[in-house]
Parts: sequence; structure tokens; C-alpha cells
Amino acid sequence: MPWSREEIAQRAAQELEDGFYVNLGIGIPTLVANYIPEDVHVTLESENGMLGMGPFPYPDEVDSDLINAGKQTISELPQSSYFSSADSFAMIRGGHIDLAILGAMQVSQNGDLANWMIPGKMIKGMGGAMDLVAGVNKVVVIMDHTAKDDSPKFLNACDLPLTGSGVADLLITNLGVFDFQDQRPILIELAPEVSLEEITEKTQAEFTVCPKLGRHLHTQ
Repeated sequence: MPWSREEIAQRAAQELEDGFYVNLGIGIPTLVANYIPEDVHVTLESENGMLGMGPFPYPDEVDSDLINAGKQTISELPQSSYFSSADSFAMIRGGHIDLAILGAMQVSQNGDLANWMIPGKMIKGMGGAMDLVAGVNKVVVIMDHTAKDDSPKFLNACDLPLTGSGVADLLITNLGVFDFQDQRPILIELAPEVSLEEITEKTQAEFTVCPKLGRHLHTQ
């Protein structure tokens, strides 16, 4: 079966390393905070001006003043700190964030990312994704492999406005995981019971297959 949104987030959480400063984009990436391994200590940064975000609060713990960049209510930790959005983007642009996990509308075979707008649709603003893909050390993209009409989202070339060119380091979808090496995607994992034929059929992008192609089995 393809991975669920929660399982995609769980797989993405395995990319976290001890001591990392991490930015989580809106959508599926926010779920990654629920699956941080117990032996891994990371600091979550939000571009609206918070360092050290805690887990999502229970209903009786909600503080409407504490939100992430996606305007979801979050909790604070004893070590949490607050600052201006300008300082937050200085951290990002200065290369002080180790990893960004972002959602996507489209990804191309050379690692181009389109995730900030669809022409003709109302948007609130471009957000921080353009700064993130330019400033962080590693970009992990997570998304459903196909759109609602079953059309591919992993393409030869994006036809939506780009967030960044050649910026994706790893792509995790509900069907599998692709590692970008020299802007060339390599399929390194398949979701349980997903065949190579299925993922090939649903992918427009050209990719190679790792000789040690594996399946990731969840234990949680």
C-alpha cells in the first residue's frame, strides 16, 4: 500500500540528525514534528520568529498567540526563544538552518521545486520557501506522487512557477523515495507493496533505480 500522510512524515523524520536546526513547511511537513526519533534532539525554527517549537497542543493547552508559519497553534519549550521575522530570515539566508522539509505541487527530474503558487489562484503571499531553498544546507521535499486527477507531479519539467531551480536533495512521496545526485534522481526506496512498474507508470520524470532498492517498513 502507498504510504499515508502520517507515514510520509514518519519517513521524512528519519532524515533528522542530532543537533540539527530544522524548518518544517506547511501541510504534510508539519506532521514530521510528531515523529522525531527519541534519541534525536533537533531545534525547530519557524520563519515567523520562533526557535524551539514544541509539539501541537491539546485543546485545553492552546495559546492563540503561539503559531507557526502555517498559522497552526503550537506549544513552547523551556528553551524557546522569540525574535523578529527579519532575524528569522537572517538565520535562513545566513545558512544557519541545517534542513528544510517542504511540501510541493511539482518537482522536476533535475530537482526544480514548484510549491508557492498556481497561476490564477488567490494566494496570501510567497511565504519563506524561496529563501529556505536558497539558504538551508539540505532540502527534503515531501508530497503525494500524483495530483487529485492522477496526473504525475514528478515531471520532466515543472510548468508551475518555480520556487527554486535544482534545489531538491531528497524527494519522498507516498510511493517511494528519490535521492538527487548531481540533479539526477535515483529511486532508493519503495513503499510497501508498491511495485517498480506502478511508480514508473505514475512518474513522468526520468530516473534510475538504485541496485540496492529497498522497502521501508514502519515499526511504530
